[in-house]
Amino acid sequence: MISLWRTSRWYGQVIGVNDVTCEIGPGLTALLGPNGAGKSTLMKLITGQLRPTTGRTLVFGERPFANTRVFRRIGYCPEIESCYEDMTGREFVRMLGMMAGLTPTVAERRTDEVLGAVRMTEAAHRKIGGYSKGMRQRVKIAQALVHDPEALILDEPLNGLDPVGRREMTALFVELAGAGKCVVVSSHILYEVEQMTRQIILMDRGRLRAMGDVYQIRALIDAHPHRVAIVTPRARDLARRLLEFPYILSAALDGSDDTKLVVETRVPDQFYDDLPRVVFADGYAISEFDSPDNNLEAVFRYLVKG
Repeated sequence: MISLWRTSRWYGQVIGVNDVTCEIGPGLTALLGPNGAGKSTLMKLITGQLRPTTGRTLVFGERPFANTRVFRRIGYCPEIESCYEDMTGREFVRMLGMMAGLTPTVAERRTDEVLGAVRMTEAAHRKIGGYSKGMRQRVKIAQALVHDPEALILDEPLNGLDPVGRREMTALFVELAGAGKCVVVSSHILYEVEQMTRQIILMDRGRLRAMGDVYQIRALIDAHPHRVAIVTPRARDLARRLLEFPYILSAALDGSDDTKLVVETRVPDQFYDDLPRVVFADGYAISEFDSPDNNLEAVFRYLVKG
């Protein structure tokens, strides 16, 4: 659905996006990166708000810049707020639906549907000027959905939402992706991204640093051994047992807790296969097991800060 080939965008001497090549298809893809990484610029290129300085950007096989055919097939939720304060939530969403080409009858029906989807039906008659930050965010998401787009580009859509709202909107995005839509969500909250999807695009200083399944990406970072934390009363004995395996780089007790063992390995899959056999054969009681390196935060840290 979305294709970028050697796409760059410069603001004078400042690099916004630098030589990015990638393709994004149906499903939910998380766009990650620190502030200034180029996430918002990339989204503006995809939604046709910016023209690439060099390279090519295609959405549904067409160049999106100033292309109304593409605009009608994309839903966009910007990070900034630009709602009409004197309009009600219903009026705002309905207006944008009609601007996207819906007839008045269809716009009215779709407005009801999307306001219900974002849990804003009861507050839809109130003016946006009296909305909380979270309510404004829900209305922004509703207007991105009203014309039933094939692709959704959502720039920090969870900002301002309370925990319940974040969970509800995350479930909505996952549902839309499961229905075959292309959903691109930018976020800086890594644990929430892990609940949405394993498919990521990671940017840093305008460049694409990694793309794909987060766990496959982590497996390719050979320079950084995987750490596994195990809590057991026989931590010292288990450490000696695990060091018999050639793929174990180290097994050391945590300095502050003599029941906590931290193991380092470059072959985590083999370790995960062998550990249960060791535990059951020798009767170890394990109360906690965690891999702090086998998650999105570790990938983010290694690729951006490492």
